[in-house]
Amino acid sequence: MSWLRRSSRVLVPVAGVALLVSVAPGALAQAAPAHRAQVRATNAPGGVGAQSAWTITRRSSSSSLSRAIAQPASGTKGPEVSPAAAAIATRSHSNAPGSKALGGNAAAAPLPIPVAPSSGVGAIGPHVTKSFQGLNLYQERYVAGGGNQFTFEPPDQGMCVGNGFVLETINDAVRVFTTAGVALTPPIDTNSFYGYPPVINRTTGVFGPELTDPSCLYDSVNHRWIHITLTLDIKPRSGALTLNNHLDIAVSKTADPTGGWNFYSVNTTDDGRANTPSHTDCPCIGDYPHIGADANGVYLTTNEYPWSTGPGVFGTNFNGAQVYAFSRKALTSGAASVRVVQFQNLALTGGKHPIPGFTVIPANSPDGVFAGANGGTEYFLSTTAAAETGNKSGRSNTLGFWTLSNTQSLNGSHLALTLDHTVVPSEVYAIPSASEQKLGNVPLRDCLVVGCATGIGPSANETEGPLDSSDTRIFNTWYDGTHVWGTLSTAVEVAGNIHAGSAWFALDPAGSVSKQGYVAVANNNVIYAGIATLSSGKGAMGVTLAGRDWFPTAAYALVDGNGPGELHVARAGASPQDGFCEYTFFNCAQTSPPQMRPRWGDYPAAQTSGNSVWIANEYIAQTCTFAQYQTDPSCGKTRGTLANWSTRVTQITP
Repeated sequence: MSWLRRSSRVLVPVAGVALLVSVAPGALAQAAPAHRAQVRATNAPGGVGAQSAWTITRRSSSSSLSRAIAQPASGTKGPEVSPAAAAIATRSHSNAPGSKALGGNAAAAPLPIPVAPSSGVGAIGPHVTKSFQGLNLYQERYVAGGGNQFTFEPPDQGMCVGNGFVLETINDAVRVFTTAGVALTPPIDTNSFYGYPPVINRTTGVFGPELTDPSCLYDSVNHRWIHITLTLDIKPRSGALTLNNHLDIAVSKTADPTGGWNFYSVNTTDDGRANTPSHTDCPCIGDYPHIGADANGVYLTTNEYPWSTGPGVFGTNFNGAQVYAFSRKALTSGAASVRVVQFQNLALTGGKHPIPGFTVIPANSPDGVFAGANGGTEYFLSTTAAAETGNKSGRSNTLGFWTLSNTQSLNGSHLALTLDHTVVPSEVYAIPSASEQKLGNVPLRDCLVVGCATGIGPSANETEGPLDSSDTRIFNTWYDGTHVWGTLSTAVEVAGNIHAGSAWFALDPAGSVSKQGYVAVANNNVIYAGIATLSSGKGAMGVTLAGRDWFPTAAYALVDGNGPGELHVARAGASPQDGFCEYTFFNCAQTSPPQMRPRWGDYPAAQTSGNSVWIANEYIAQTCTFAQYQTDPSCGKTRGTLANWSTRVTQITP
């Protein structure tokens, strides 16, 4: 779960019940005109695009993934969510931080909401080889870690595939399946996986570190699995944040993810300690991390926000995206020490004002497909419409296109990396509104109305809430040897009405958009799109489909030379989302009067393996009536008391 952007977490004590909520910080805005500029790595501390390098050491290793299985909790001590969340400052679209140092985009006339045709919605097709149930909230909260867990919204889904295995990761659990969908491990809490104490020990009430925003990839060259997570250090007795945080990296010792792993950490506090540069207003948090790779390197990216020294925890500055580069060979070999190169405070320059790099997502690619020009090249995409970039209008028509060249130097003693960027004209995209849902069973809402449980209601005017549609950040970047693909959420006019849809882009390696478009459905919403393509250019895009006609549903579109086509249903949703942040009683927006602040997604997942594309998306797999909920709030171990999300994994052979 992303900790700042639209998902800063706060603690809401209600009649003795502590609830985790998320709040949106970022308004979106129109971007600056297109331009090209170059950022070359230097040794200047903390400058825009500056490069620094140091060595991290292997901190531990394990003999197997299954060694992380925790014993069941023998008590009920501790809140339902972390007290550290109580310190997270609320954010809204009107007060997201911009960059103090870099300025931002000049004001301009608002761009129009894009208009798109309505896609049809077909049944699951013969191109779907396998579709199976992934992790859900019940497993994450009550099974993983023996129940020594918190309730989280949303799942922040990650997935990687290779060598006959599927590894799925969420907040805060991981599980391994065969590609036939057979579970090889139980749900395992990520704290135990990384060798940390439980996030909450319900026997003693002692707190452990909080791990969030997971991602993973399978290295088909070196036959290793790489898993990352953002770890927030916690004071064990109080559960308060220490403000120290780090990217934890797990690398399998073999091609079997159920075997042993090596572990590394990269400090992301950037306050001058632990080999980090000293950035403005830090200590900082390395929010919303992502992972990508080319032939030579593995790349992690974050959004850097300072913690505050005053009221609240987050400050008023955004420092920009950070890129961390590693030798792929060194990282996957289990070396005792690995060099890391940090590109700092990225910004798109060349216009009137530099535009801070925001959510700069590194590319992944099909097996064996890499950009070999210029000594090896890794591609990244970003958008220019968030408040973090200095925009205010909520709409943009440009993308940030980034290339990191001479990546082969990561494997040598002399670093000679070059990071270039271009501001690319594109179709218009705009911040979407929340996504309405089809009406159905919402037993938590019904419980709130009558006050059926301690700390839950009564609250007479509750209604079924919508889904968070995200902002317009890039969700994933994919390079297939011909095009660099990207996806994001956008407002779109379809059949005369405004809904949330998905925008997609295919850029050539020179940095120009060659194909682009929208996927939208009349009277419904298409959100959290993740795209992956084979070297042939054929692929798939996975989404959540929700609206007047559909409960939150796992859906997909095939991709060919013209982009994504008609939507198909991988698995229809069974009921609406029924999560606590949809209801004003819990005041996840932290406003007066109270408001809802619904959550959904944060991360989609899309990967290739062999001749197949694998997608994973959040949906609602279960339903139960209020009467069933009163008897058993888990509804037969399919949901939690306060939320009911689930995930779906689907294999497609286009």
